[in-house]
Amino acid sequence: MKRARVQYNDERLDVIVRSDGGLETDDGRVLREEQITWLPPIHGTIICLGLNYADHIKELKLKTPSEPLMFIKSPSSVNAHKKVCCRPDDVDYMHYENELVVVIGKTAHKVKRDEAMAHVRGYTICNEIAIRDYLENYYRPNLRVKSRDSLTPLGPYVIDREEVGDPSALAIRTYVNDELRQDGSTRDMIFDVPYLIEYISHFMTLQPNDMISTGTPYGVSDVVPGDAVICEIEKVGRLENTIVSEAEYYGS
Repeated sequence: MKRARVQYNDERLDVIVRSDGGLETDDGRVLREEQITWLPPIHGTIICLGLNYADHIKELKLKTPSEPLMFIKSPSSVNAHKKVCCRPDDVDYMHYENELVVVIGKTAHKVKRDEAMAHVRGYTICNEIAIRDYLENYYRPNLRVKSRDSLTPLGPYVIDREEVGDPSALAIRTYVNDELRQDGSTRDMIFDVPYLIEYISHFMTLQPNDMISTGTPYGVSDVVPGDAVICEIEKVGRLENTIVSEAEYYGS
């Protein structure tokens, strides 16, 4: 099942995304996509992985980390499907990062690897957009790189774990203006989903709706105002956003 959050007129609604594209509300109404505005499908702590794909590390000419490199996103950076993303006027390089997001379904504290998947509710997609101008150290990404307003789109929905199956063999593709820019697979993760849940839950209790954004494969590139970015992950979905200028985003 696919579950989303949308705005319809003045209502914020939890909906089920049907196979025919209809959006079914709790009270049985069925809305069409053109009637609604997409919202982030859930709210929770977002833990992001850096340098978690071998091919991406090679692309950046870096050393493979011996343990997961992680950071947390600010709430103000979170955005939604079909929304615009702001490229600040004073930056030279901003790129997409198409990432599989693991959504926690029940409290996880010191979970063992072989029990980890029982704590997963489902999956969504994050375009974990990064600004490289202020990057001081890939192993310690700072706030100006990773927590800018609007630059963490999520969605469009959360799909149940059972519908995806094994998260370790999913194709990841990113298109910019319909041109394929990124073509990878979750099989190239260095630290897989069960390992990450075990690792994180041993020092931080994971709560329902917390998210682990698992890193991006090889193939990042600069995006500029006017670019349409589509992040696809096999069996999970398709997240679409358009880049706009700072002046357009803030209306000044």
